[in-house]
Amino acid sequence: MDDPNAITLPSGRALSTSATVASALSRAIHEHRLSPGTKLGEDELAEVYGVSRTIIRTALQSLAHAKLVEIQRNRGAFVSQPTPQEAQEVFEARELLEPRTARSAALNATVQDIAFLKAHIAEEHAAMAEGDPGLALYLSGQLHVHIARIANQNTIANFIEILIARSSLVVALYSRRESALCESHAHGELINAIESKDGNAAEALMRSHLVDLHSALDLRGKPSAGASLKEILS
Repeated sequence: MDDPNAITLPSGRALSTSATVASALSRAIHEHRLSPGTKLGEDELAEVYGVSRTIIRTALQSLAHAKLVEIQRNRGAFVSQPTPQEAQEVFEARELLEPRTARSAALNATVQDIAFLKAHIAEEHAAMAEGDPGLALYLSGQLHVHIARIANQNTIANFIEILIARSSLVVALYSRRESALCESHAHGELINAIESKDGNAAEALMRSHLVDLHSALDLRGKPSAGASLKEILS
């Protein structure tokens, strides 16, 4: 059922709450459409989404709580820029949590779960084939979240979801690769191990996969370019 309080934008999108705006901005950050360091002006965002500055301010506070946005006194809100130390910690945390979660997912996955994961990978590949690497990157990260959910470890899955969001910022700043996407074969092999209920293999493959992603980072850092919010989000 449609939200009766929704505001329909000229583009046809309907936005009504700060949570919806926060979700849209989070997605743009995940997809690298909003780069680390980009200023998130309240007036410009209010115009883009057709909502009040109060809704924008609440959305930005929510994203700041998730560490995706940094609110600086007297300067405003910016997409977060993790330091090299924070980047290191994010991937070390993932390397501790996700291999064991992959093992648990292999032991808990149902036929429906496997079908869902395979369909998700197909969407990721389709996004790449259609020339949308931002969407493919978002889907790639979400696959890791889905695996954590299948493991039936909700508390850990919530931590992993936050780490995945931070990883997107880390990759945008520090990846040495032309494409920061997870290799398709890595995800395919991982899902095969989960489907086979081979916990040892799933754990080892996830660890190897994350170490590979971690090793692709150049933690010396590099500047990020600013951009027009209207151009990015319209």
